[in-house]
Amino acid sequence: MKLQTPVDAGRCPVPVTYEDKITVLGSCFAAEMGSRMEGAGFDVCVNPFGTLFNPVSVCNSISRLASGIPFREKDCVEIGAGDRRICSFSHHTSFARPGAEEFLSYANGVLAEASAFWKESGKVIITLGTAWVFRHVESGEIASNCLKRPAAEFSRERLSVDQIAALLFATVRSYPDKQFIFTVSPVRHLGDGAHGNSLSKATLLLAVDKVCEAFPGRAAYFPSYEILLDELRDYRFYAEDMVHPSAQAADYIFERFMEAALPLSEKDRLEENRRALLASRHRSR
Repeated sequence: MKLQTPVDAGRCPVPVTYEDKITVLGSCFAAEMGSRMEGAGFDVCVNPFGTLFNPVSVCNSISRLASGIPFREKDCVEIGAGDRRICSFSHHTSFARPGAEEFLSYANGVLAEASAFWKESGKVIITLGTAWVFRHVESGEIASNCLKRPAAEFSRERLSVDQIAALLFATVRSYPDKQFIFTVSPVRHLGDGAHGNSLSKATLLLAVDKVCEAFPGRAAYFPSYEILLDELRDYRFYAEDMVHPSAQAADYIFERFMEAALPLSEKDRLEENRRALLASRHRSR
C-alpha cells in the first residue's frame, strides 16, 4: 500500500558544504532551518534583521548587508498599542529596545557583524513567506513589520509575479559571487483565507521559478512547501496553531534538504555533528 505521495527533491544544483559561509534570510521557517544548520555545525548567519516575510523586505535587507550603512535616528519608530519601545520598519519586533539609543546600538552592532559575514558569504538561502506587503503611507516604505501601529497608517497590496521576479532577478544579478537557494515557506498565512493564502504562495512559486530558470547553476529551488503539503499531508505534522509545521516536520524537511544539498562526502561529518549536539543537550539537562 502506498500511503504517501513522496516529493522528489532531486540533487540541489547549488550545494551547501561545511566550507561555506551561509546567509539565511526570510520567514520564521528560515529561522527554523537556520537554527538546525547552526546546530549541525554549519557557518551561518541567520536573519540579522529578524523574521522577514515578504520579498521586498528580504531584498532590502540584502542591500543593507551589502552597503553596511548604519541605521539612524530617522529610522526609529515607536511601537504602537501602548508598547512604546523603539524599533524600525526594517526589523522584527524582537529587535525593539526601550529607547532609540539602545535600539540603534543593538541593531547596528548586529548589522556590522552580519555585513562583514555577508561579504565573505558564498551561499544565500532565502525563504519567502507571503506576496502581501504593507506600505507605510507617510513614508512610502514597505514595512518588514508593522510594529502594532494603527492600520490606517498602512496600505496593503499583493505583489505580482513580475514584480517579485524583478526584485529577485536584480538581487541575484547584483551579487555574481554568490549562489542562491530559494524556498517558499510552508507556514500558512490564513488572514485572507485559504484561497488567499494559495494565491500568495502561487505568486511566490511562479516568481522563484522564473529566477531559477534565468540563473541556472546560481539559483535553485528547494521544495519545502511541497514536502509539507503533499508528502506530510496530515495535521499531526503541524504545531498546535495548525499553521506552523511541528518540530518533527521541520526536522524531516531539514533532513530532506541535507539529502538534496549536502555533498555525499560530507554526510559522515553531518552525523558526527548531530551526535555531538545530542550529547551536549543531554549533558545540559
